[in-house]
Amino acid sequence: MRISELARRAGVTAKAVRYYESLGLITPERLANGYRDYGEDDVRLVREIRALQRLGISVERTRPFLECLAAGRLHADDCPASLASYREAIDELTERIEALTARRSVLIRNLNTAAHRGSGVVPHAKPGKGGEDYLTLPADLPAPEADGAADHLPGTKAPRIALPDTAGREVRLDALGPRRTVIYIYPLTGRPGTDLPEGWNSIPGARGCTPETCGFRDHFQDLLEAGAGRVYGLSSQDTDYQNEVVERLGLPFDMLSDPALGLADALGLPTFEVDGKRLFTRLTLVVRDGVIEHVFHPVFPPDEHAQQVLTWLRENPL
Repeated sequence: MRISELARRAGVTAKAVRYYESLGLITPERLANGYRDYGEDDVRLVREIRALQRLGISVERTRPFLECLAAGRLHADDCPASLASYREAIDELTERIEALTARRSVLIRNLNTAAHRGSGVVPHAKPGKGGEDYLTLPADLPAPEADGAADHLPGTKAPRIALPDTAGREVRLDALGPRRTVIYIYPLTGRPGTDLPEGWNSIPGARGCTPETCGFRDHFQDLLEAGAGRVYGLSSQDTDYQNEVVERLGLPFDMLSDPALGLADALGLPTFEVDGKRLFTRLTLVVRDGVIEHVFHPVFPPDEHAQQVLTWLRENPL
């Protein structure tokens, strides 16, 4: 067969075939007129080269596999030399992964340091007006019921909604990419010196937004190392309010604002009303490649939720 047919059947370019031939990986027959004549064995060899390349094995290092086939073995990795090549490739890949992991850890540490630098954050905030301590939860908080209000969400496509974040960007929820994005959604965060809505502690699942946020802050590096590509907090509070939260709590991640609760309307998220305001019910979405992969609902206790998400990520690696 001609080189164009070999290339088509093997799924490569004619230029690639010529390159393999120049390395002596394939050796076509020559016709009387001098033209190359490729056979079925050449198709198999080129397909093997292509498959090994997809695994990260360079063209030059496919030779032991091709020689194994030429020796009459059924599989290209039936020979000791092929197994040795596998081990070498694995060792090199392991070194690259370790180097990238180390670089990633440094970047995460730098991010955490930069996020806290100059913020004036006190690790344990003093009680606010009226004796409220937003980092400490009352022991008798009522737990929310598992009412099935979010059971329809797993497998649902993320809506084409863009929300502002505290870095001044518009974040498209349907374009977050193939890595897992954790979005913890909550009613509202209180501020020291500002009263919470009347009866806030008696509403199941309402209290605890600040401790929850601090939990995601404190576990941020662990979450990234467990496979989360991004972490966002989301509420109906405006961006200025969210920026104050980021600064006051020293958050290493951005917060999203959805004052109109467009996400709740698009996905049918549970909400509740207090003091005439409609607020998000607390829940967490894990979004991957434009689809809601997992949902945490109900969330309780909120100050332990980041650890719950971390446990799930570790138990469900990609």
